[in-house]
Amino acid sequence: MTAPLRIAILGSTGSIGRQALDVAARFPERVHVVALAAGSSIDALAEQAVRFGVRNVAIAEASRADELARTLPGVQVAGGDAAVVDLATLPDVDLVLNALVGAAGLRASVATLTAGKRLALANKESLVVGGELVTSLATYPDAIIPVDSEHSAIFQCLLGEPVDDVSRIWLTASGGPFRGRDRDSLAGVTVAEALAHPRWTMGPKITIDSSTLMNKGLEAIEAHHLFGVDYDAIKIVVHSQSCVHSMVEFADGTVKAHLGVTDMRIPIQYALSHPARWDSPLPPVDFATLGRLDFEEPDYASFPALALALEAGRLGGTMPAAMNAANEVAVAAFLRREAGFMDIPRVVEAVMSAHAIERLTDIEQVEAVDGWARSTARQAL
Repeated sequence: MTAPLRIAILGSTGSIGRQALDVAARFPERVHVVALAAGSSIDALAEQAVRFGVRNVAIAEASRADELARTLPGVQVAGGDAAVVDLATLPDVDLVLNALVGAAGLRASVATLTAGKRLALANKESLVVGGELVTSLATYPDAIIPVDSEHSAIFQCLLGEPVDDVSRIWLTASGGPFRGRDRDSLAGVTVAEALAHPRWTMGPKITIDSSTLMNKGLEAIEAHHLFGVDYDAIKIVVHSQSCVHSMVEFADGTVKAHLGVTDMRIPIQYALSHPARWDSPLPPVDFATLGRLDFEEPDYASFPALALALEAGRLGGTMPAAMNAANEVAVAAFLRREAGFMDIPRVVEAVMSAHAIERLTDIEQVEAVDGWARSTARQAL
């Protein structure tokens, strides 16, 4: 029998982390959870550590490490951002699921790949802000397995296919909760409305990104780096049923589409099982009941965040890092009810206009740009 896959989950108390643990619980003979990290949710993290018998735990909020350690006798507990990253390099870890939120995930992705571990990547910002820095460290096939449903779909459509034969990637978008709304009507959108995603259950930040369509722009940048496809060959299409998770079109006109149920446990499970496939945790799609599949062009005028993200990707260098930081600040302000919904793209545009692009060189430079952009975004608010 094959030895179990030993995994570390960074961001274990978030939506992706919790669903990854659901998958691990279904396959205890195939998956061993050996390390967990979270931001500040010590109660949830302690419960997970006990339930899965985890011996290595980290909490990003360093001031809470002692409190967490008291609840987990016999467990190695560490605090701080560096401690979270260090879990990725543990000798008994085979695969790291990076489900951290935002640009903070970049160092974890770099550490994972530098240590020769396989990276199951749910932190899209790693590639958005550090693109070529991250991909240059993927020194063997399948070193990075994407977890986003769209990128997992593309990854699977490309299995056995030469990338040179790809003519277009069709990146599907649900359209979010405001599909069909015009720009003027979006100014008064509330936090509750923006968090009510019609198809996916996700964390608050990514749900807001989905409602502004920023998420799809970030995913286009991610796809560019993951699959080496030019932006002109990445086509975004709104597909409200969210059954087709993405498609790849080849030079001969053939299109491969990845279809399946709308549940993040499916791509998470594939990231762990690849290249094998394990039994599904869900009933299959009933295509007779589904009835139809609809596709339409995104409304770039009503959702300017999408165009801004695509522009940042095309400009390259440090611009995606500045754009991403501005978006994180603006989204956080919106969630705190300190900014309006349309302030999000306004702030992003202001920061991008003020940024002088540099060629991407190292993590320290990315973090410096990130800090500058956050400060500039707060002033723009």
